[in-house]
Amino acid sequence: MATDKKNEKERSVEERLKALFQLQTLLSEIDRIKILRGELPHEVKDLEDEIVRYQTRIQNLKEEIADLKAFVNQKNGEIAERKGKIEKYEDQINNVRNNREYAFLEKEREFESLEIELAEKNIREAQARQEQKKADIAVAKDELADNEHILEEKRRELEEIVSETRQEEENIREQAKALEPLIDSYTLAAFKRIRKNAHNGLGIVTVQRGACGGCFNRIPPQRRLEIKMHKKIIVCEYCGRIMIDGVLAGVEQPQEEVAKPTKTTRSRKKKEE
Repeated sequence: MATDKKNEKERSVEERLKALFQLQTLLSEIDRIKILRGELPHEVKDLEDEIVRYQTRIQNLKEEIADLKAFVNQKNGEIAERKGKIEKYEDQINNVRNNREYAFLEKEREFESLEIELAEKNIREAQARQEQKKADIAVAKDELADNEHILEEKRRELEEIVSETRQEEENIREQAKALEPLIDSYTLAAFKRIRKNAHNGLGIVTVQRGACGGCFNRIPPQRRLEIKMHKKIIVCEYCGRIMIDGVLAGVEQPQEEVAKPTKTTRSRKKKEE
């Protein structure tokens, strides 16, 4: 651990910036590969979630049907019990001694009859609901089967694309992993955090025409000079991305080299004259 920290200190800012930009280039290539896969991974995930929802719905409907069946059995038990009471009241009515007792028994028999009618109505409603839920299950099963079929096709399609790019992606990831030890842990962690929050996945950018290559806000001349000196890690004050000189990143030529062809051309013209 101590050796790693020592090595981090020994590496110059220039070396770390170059390694960081190379890492960004490799990670951007991985992002490109992911884009090639398009929306398929999201579609597969959505279909998987949809299938789970249908499976849960079917299970819930089955449990509701079981509850309704238990309710019907309960009501049938109540009906049988009330019919027994009615038979008992009818036997007692045949042996009544006065009108008051007769009226009481007749009222109790009528009450039990009404309760039986209500229970029978509840049973019919529960049975109707059972049939509706069975129909809902049939529809859900059809939808589930369709989604499972589509998911199978999407998975096959995704697997084909992944298999075509898997080796390339693995090679790039190995290269990226080899670069990480060349960058100090603090800068690497900051880079990963910035990259995660950036919509285009860029954690380090070059200065382009005096502006940040990430958010395109103008950079003050003094700041641009500091970036060119490679003495410290500098971030954009607007978007927070790490900035690197285009020459150091290898995407631009030094100004002296750009000017050389012009001098050569002029010297040739003088010789010709």
